[in-house]
Amino acid sequence: MRLQCELLELSRSSLYYEPVSMDLLSINLMHLIDEEFTRHPFIGTRRMMIYLQLLGHAVNRKRLQRLYRIMGIEAIYPKKNLSKRNIEHKVYPYLLRGVLIERVNQVWSTDITYIRLTGGFVYLVAIIDWFSRYVIAWSISTSMDVDFCIDTLNDALATGTCEIFNSDQGSQFTTPKFTQIILEKQIQISMDGKGRALDNIFIERLWRSVKYECVYLMNFATVAEAKKYIGEYFIYYNQGRTHQSLGYKTPAQIYAGGSANAIMID
Repeated sequence: MRLQCELLELSRSSLYYEPVSMDLLSINLMHLIDEEFTRHPFIGTRRMMIYLQLLGHAVNRKRLQRLYRIMGIEAIYPKKNLSKRNIEHKVYPYLLRGVLIERVNQVWSTDITYIRLTGGFVYLVAIIDWFSRYVIAWSISTSMDVDFCIDTLNDALATGTCEIFNSDQGSQFTTPKFTQIILEKQIQISMDGKGRALDNIFIERLWRSVKYECVYLMNFATVAEAKKYIGEYFIYYNQGRTHQSLGYKTPAQIYAGGSANAIMID
């Protein structure tokens, strides 16, 4: 089954996909929540309720709390929290405070974000190189189980390794099934401090770019459309989208050996 999914370039969770059964009002509310939360990720359910009521939607906080859980978001300062921690899993310390990021493959990081469809939603995981902002690997899944995160990690490691791998404390990234793969490559594991907004800042910026420059413009109807156009966007992001912080070079140019300014992590 794994081999068949690899040949078809599908995540295994997509193989068992069943359309999400949800009323149209909830889907529309989730779209509005996604847009507002992307703009202001510090907004909790109380302020989101007021925002939606001002738009003319008669919603209560209990419903918003349920939608937040489905979407996997939580307002913890400015930090998104798509993946929940499992208290039985080991949590590793954050290793990057005060570290000078000065070369490619020094630090990689990963995260999960919610991607809306016309009548449902999926989740996107990506692994990014901090120095170059290059997206090394990514995958889309209809659920937040660990399998698609592991598949993405293996795809990234097939291209090379890094010195430090950073993630949040979500259960997908703390499970031994995930961390053991990293440790076997003799890579140090770093995890964001709880409530720290900036510990994974580069991939948070990536999510904003993906949503504003692709997802919100395209209005995907199906999982296949989301995969196709997000894949095309990442090719553009890596190879065609210049960054002011990279001296107006592309991530691919820097990742291939180009020069850029070092980054000091506070």
